[in-house]
Amino acid sequence: MAAQRVHSFTDDVLADHDATGIAALIRERKISAEEAALAAIARARKVNGELDAIEVEAYERALAESRIPKSGIFAGVPTFIKDNVDVIGMPTRHGSRATSAKPARRNDPFVSQFMQLGFTVLGKSRLPEFGFNATTECSGRSPAHNPWNTAYSTGGSSGGSAALVASGVVPVAHGNDGGGSIRIPSSCNGLIGMKPTRGRFIFSAMASTLPVKIVGDGLLTRSVRDTARFYHGMEQIWRNKKLAPVGEVTGPGRKRLRIGLVVDSITGIPTCPETRKVINDTAYLMESLGHRVDPMKVPVDKVFIEDFTLYWGFLAFSISTFGRLILSFDFDASKLEPFSRGLAQYFRKRMMKTPGMLYRLSHGAADYDAALAGYDAVLSPVLAHAVAELGYLHPDVEFDELFRRLIGYVSFTPVNNASGSPAITLPMGASANGVPIGVQFMAANGQERTLLEIAYEIEEARPWRKITG
Repeated sequence: MAAQRVHSFTDDVLADHDATGIAALIRERKISAEEAALAAIARARKVNGELDAIEVEAYERALAESRIPKSGIFAGVPTFIKDNVDVIGMPTRHGSRATSAKPARRNDPFVSQFMQLGFTVLGKSRLPEFGFNATTECSGRSPAHNPWNTAYSTGGSSGGSAALVASGVVPVAHGNDGGGSIRIPSSCNGLIGMKPTRGRFIFSAMASTLPVKIVGDGLLTRSVRDTARFYHGMEQIWRNKKLAPVGEVTGPGRKRLRIGLVVDSITGIPTCPETRKVINDTAYLMESLGHRVDPMKVPVDKVFIEDFTLYWGFLAFSISTFGRLILSFDFDASKLEPFSRGLAQYFRKRMMKTPGMLYRLSHGAADYDAALAGYDAVLSPVLAHAVAELGYLHPDVEFDELFRRLIGYVSFTPVNNASGSPAITLPMGASANGVPIGVQFMAANGQERTLLEIAYEIEEARPWRKITG
């Protein structure tokens, strides 16, 4: 397939509305939920042959559900759910040939909370095997393609959801983030993606079993108000009383902030010039808006690299060894991809270091918040270099080389997963090939409201680039 820009925006009932706008049209009876679902299905059929972002199509079911009146702030809005959480009646394959194709018998706990917002689920979106990779590429199958330039990665692990939102198939889609898996594909596709504070929403079944709960579920969007409404709506359904409420955020905050600036990671690999320019431009914009921006140290010690990569390997080892108990009795470890097997082997060679690793990662929240003392937020890259071409991070690349490439690429996002803290990705620039480059704002635990206020202010000051432009 020749590299090109691919989108599905057209003059139908969805137009270029965000989820908030579509929900309002449905609520005001200017369009129906069925019309919205039909338009999204037509868009999916138009572009998915080029993007390959969909794992499960459930169109007839979605149309039937769209005819039943729903409540919720996003009632009738079409969406997709990432294929690593259970949706009743659909298989959960986790991007892997090693898993079962049997339909799930019940909704995941997080999905139950998510569905109360009123969404119409059209199916499930693709991810790399078990979300281990930062690109949505799989052995023996074509990759998911970036709609801004189909020769490039759509990111991972919520890469299928990102491609569907960026290309206009749906206005928002579910994702989850265990090392940057909402923020990375949002950055690669010109979207807004926020990883929540640990425990902000009901944990998914898989996340709740982890010794260090690094995974947070959320939403990938094209507008800040959709992200803000999602957070407000979710805490109307269930709220963690241990966290300050996000509340209803409808615009920028009035307080001028002190923002830390981190340009290079602790890996020692310099951030690429294109990404560096986008970060510095964003810092200048924040100063022009009256905020104070000061360079600061990365809010983790260098041992964090070893600890997080060992935990990454621990997850692969657990699945490869205990998959029949964790997932289903028909799990077949022999069908795992080379990268997953390599990660598991990486852990086996170092498993004696596990107690120290778990201790340090478990105490990451206090250390992180202490490092942010005196700052309201921290600005950093999402990725250390511009979006990778397809093939660069393919799971069939020799393990040591692929591991080295990933460490040099995904070097800013994992700190928030270990510390449990919130972080948001905003689409602030692009590389020479037209593929988006995002920036990340991090905040202390429980401070999603601050991040949303920053995002609103930037969106007003410098509206996002459109794929149709």
